Amino acid sequence: MRPGGWGRALLALGLVAAGGLAACKERPAPAQAPPAAAGPRVIPIRAKKFSYTPNRITVKQGEAVVLEFTSEDRKHGFKLPELGLRADIEPGKVTRVNLTAPRAGTFPFACDLFCGDGHEDMTGELVVQP
Repeated sequence: MRPGGWGRALLALGLVAAGGLAACKERPAPAQAPPAAAGPRVIPIRAKKFSYTPNRITVKQGEAVVLEFTSEDRKHGFKLPELGLRADIEPGKVTRVNLTAPRAGTFPFACDLFCGDGHEDMTGELVVQP
């Protein structure tokens, strides 16, 4: 390259790069997708002789939740009569119960399928806060 050739080449490269940057600055920012709406809160619950884990569930009044049951040993039931909920919980499957509590309070639930001695102790409570 001739004397000063590198300087001119770098100057030309700099002008091209600056023009490219200027062109980038003039472009509008790409539109961003709106954030995905959050779905209902999922509360996992394990059922086994003779308990639910957790056996105390706390939610807010009007909050959409999904109670997601799994059984570790045998078929169990879930019954929350005051809110009209009932489900069978089978081993190897996930049982989902949708819930939006309409009022505050403490609501007992229990296994309603006989699962052996101790079945009567398979209970819990749903606490709905205002």
